[in-house]
Amino acid sequence: MTTALKSIKSLAPLLDRILVQRIKAETKTAGGIFLPESSVKELNEAKVLAVGPGGLDKEGKRVAPSVAPGDKVLIPQYGGSPVKVGDEEYALFRDHELLAKINE
Repeated sequence: MTTALKSIKSLAPLLDRILVQRIKAETKTAGGIFLPESSVKELNEAKVLAVGPGGLDKEGKRVAPSVAPGDKVLIPQYGGSPVKVGDEEYALFRDHELLAKINE
């Protein structure tokens, strides 16, 4: 999905949606060897940039999201709604689609 957004900061997720950016894999090994981009796999880790206010339960009460901006999460390899702003790529996931929160 290509958007006319000038900045990702102007994007506010709705309901239980979470805006994330995949963390890029290292192209340099611990020994200092640079790897070609074709051999570097895409990581399933992402940084949470923005969080919606939360979904509604059956009684109409707001359910708070399980993550907050700045958290690192594990996301599925496929899925989410892609959002491209300039050269950067982001994705919108629903809260229940996130696989895990990474505590460091």
